[in-house]
Amino acid sequence: MNYLDYLRQNKLPLIWCTGCGNGIILKAMLRAIDRLGWRKDEIVMVSGIGCSSRTPGYVDFNTVHTTHGRALAFATGIKMAKPELKVIVVSGDGDATAIGGNHFIHTSRRNIDLTLIIFNNYIYGMTGGQYSPTTPVGSWGSTAPYGNLERSFDICGLAQAAGASYVARSTVYHAVQLDKLIEGAMRKKGFSVVEVMTPCPTYYGRHNNQKTVIDMIKWQIDNTVSAAKAARLAPEMLQGKIVTGVLVDRDKPEYIEEYQKLIERTRVSSEVGNQSQKKFDSLSANGNGNLAAVEFHTDQENQLVEPTLIL
Repeated sequence: MNYLDYLRQNKLPLIWCTGCGNGIILKAMLRAIDRLGWRKDEIVMVSGIGCSSRTPGYVDFNTVHTTHGRALAFATGIKMAKPELKVIVVSGDGDATAIGGNHFIHTSRRNIDLTLIIFNNYIYGMTGGQYSPTTPVGSWGSTAPYGNLERSFDICGLAQAAGASYVARSTVYHAVQLDKLIEGAMRKKGFSVVEVMTPCPTYYGRHNNQKTVIDMIKWQIDNTVSAAKAARLAPEMLQGKIVTGVLVDRDKPEYIEEYQKLIERTRVSSEVGNQSQKKFDSLSANGNGNLAAVEFHTDQENQLVEPTLIL
C-alpha cells in the first residue's frame, strides 16, 4: 500500500513530538482500512481535543475535529443520520475517559456501531502534562508534582463492563499486532474499542524515569503480557502489567438496527390503528349502533389482519 494515498499531503509534516507514538497508530489504522477496501468517501474520522485529536487533520477522509470530550457524541449523531458511513473516533486517555467519560460509558452501553481508538500516553500531552485518569499512582504530572494519588482507570475493563462488543489493547511497539486488532474492531458490528499504549517522551517519560524514547519502548516490551498468557497467570502476577490482544469479542444487538426496528414497529402500529379507525367510523356511519369496539391484530410479518368487530 501507499500511505500517501490516504493522507492530506499539504498538511505534512506531522506536528507530533519526536518519539511520539501517534504516527505508528495512524499508520496501523491506514493499513487496516486499506485491507478492508473501504473507500475514502465512506469514512468519517471524528476527534475531540488533544495530541491524538490532530489525527483527522492528516487523513484524506471526511473528518470532524470537535470539542473536548465530545467526539463520541458527535460520532453518534453522524452514525444515526448516516448509518451507511464507517465512523472512526480517535481520542486520548484524557479526552475519552475524563471530560468524555460519560459519553464513553453510554456509547458502550448503547453498543452503537462505532470504532474508538484510544491513544493512551498516561498524560495530558498537549495542554502541559497534567495527570489523566490513566496516570499510574505515584507518577509525576504538572498537576501532581509530588506524585499522583488517584488510582487509574482500566479503560478496557470499563468498556467491557459498560457493554462494548469488541475490546482490545496493544502498544506501539507491537505494531504488527496493532493493525490486526484495529481491523478486527472495524469489522465488528457494534461498539468497538482499541486502547493503544503510546509513549509521550516530552511530558511523561522524562519526568518519570524514562529519559529516552528507547527507555519507554523497552518498558512496553518488559511490561506487556498477551491475553492468552495472562489467562494462565494468577492475578497478583499481573499487577502493573499491560495485557494485550483481544479481550472481548461478543455479539450483541446493535443500537441503530434496534432503533430502526422500533421505527418500523411504530409505523406498523400507526397504520393498523388508522385502518381500524376507518373501519370503525364506516360501520358507525352505516347506523350500527350496537358496535362497541374493534380488535385488530398483525401477523408474523407485521401485516394487518382483518379487524374483529365487537358488538
